[in-house]
Amino acid sequence: MIPRFKPAITTAELTAAMRPQPDAVPRFEQAFAAQFGASHGIAFNYGRGGLFALCKALGLSGAEVIIPAYTCSVVAHAVVVSGNRCRFVDSETGGYNMDLQQLEAAIGADTRMVLATHLFGIPADIDRIQSIVDRAAATWGHKIWIVQDCAHSFGAEWNGRAVTAAADVALFGLGISKVMTSIFGGMLTTNNAELAASIRQYRDTHFTQSSGGKRRGQQAYLVASTIAFSPPCYGFVRWLQDETPLLDGLTKAYHLDGLIRLPPDALDLMSDVEAQVGLAQLARYRGFAARRREHARFYRANLRPPADWVIPPEVPGTSYSHFPIRVANRDETLKHFLAAGVQLGQLIEYSMPHLPEYGPAAESEFPNSLSNSRHTINLPVHPDLSDAARARVVAQVNVLPRTVGATDARVA
Repeated sequence: MIPRFKPAITTAELTAAMRPQPDAVPRFEQAFAAQFGASHGIAFNYGRGGLFALCKALGLSGAEVIIPAYTCSVVAHAVVVSGNRCRFVDSETGGYNMDLQQLEAAIGADTRMVLATHLFGIPADIDRIQSIVDRAAATWGHKIWIVQDCAHSFGAEWNGRAVTAAADVALFGLGISKVMTSIFGGMLTTNNAELAASIRQYRDTHFTQSSGGKRRGQQAYLVASTIAFSPPCYGFVRWLQDETPLLDGLTKAYHLDGLIRLPPDALDLMSDVEAQVGLAQLARYRGFAARRREHARFYRANLRPPADWVIPPEVPGTSYSHFPIRVANRDETLKHFLAAGVQLGQLIEYSMPHLPEYGPAAESEFPNSLSNSRHTINLPVHPDLSDAARARVVAQVNVLPRTVGATDARVA
């Protein structure tokens, strides 16, 4: 079975997890910030915890935060739990990121933050975002913070500049399925020393140290994840995930349970175990990034998909956390590939304003986001994907019966 994603865990990470050092967190913060072109890094137990702390540190209360309609629910949850409200903007036509023309129209007197997500590693136009926000700030007479959501876009660039360059803050996720992992974890980066100090002060005042039991649980989780994704075990794990409620329920806890909340341990500090693993992963990050881009180039050069498949736009600077494709009949397509031993991904299978807890919006509203949520799959691009497995994925696409998914997929 070729898995849809696989954490790149080696003995380096396992050894690091078992030998945590007391200064691991500040060392990881410094090294991470340096890798991604920032002066300051502030670590958290989750990326959503970092966004929550940012809103609190900025003193935002009852403010409007603009976020994409097509994004991970935990982003919106963090905004709302922090005492603020979301204003959603539809996806651009033919792509996955926020429609910037609609962004400009959405900013109003109550807007205090714009959260720009570079979904699947595809960079948005950071120069235009900056220009839009600057004009709006001048119009309304107050600061509007720009947060680049880089949970998918480690190393993504726009016109040769890192997407983090046009930001007050960049937000990264470090969960087990991300570009690199610290087991769980998240990170905020910034070049604003005063802002970094404010965020750090809020975090250190309101967040608590992880217990010894939790740290041991993190070590066990890393080992279990490594075993679960090994070839002898993954077929069974995939079955538990997709065919039983056991792992599916764990995966969706505090994510798609219909409740707006953060996990119970969201206000725990990052542990030294997580930071040690993060440092080990950071040492290999450049190789991860290169391998993902290599997979994407191979797919673009060799895929011969059905005419109704929509390949992602080829945007220079894309870092390819995923290789998304829109298809007409997602369920049928996923089943077809699974039968051939290839697990395709479906990452964000909902449109935020259409979720009951955030609306729900009418079917006619946010049409691009809604269609993306119903038709998007992604091909494996994880660093451990072998050349042979990648070729097998392509072969399965290229012999795909033309009848699979042939009805109404298009949003491009």
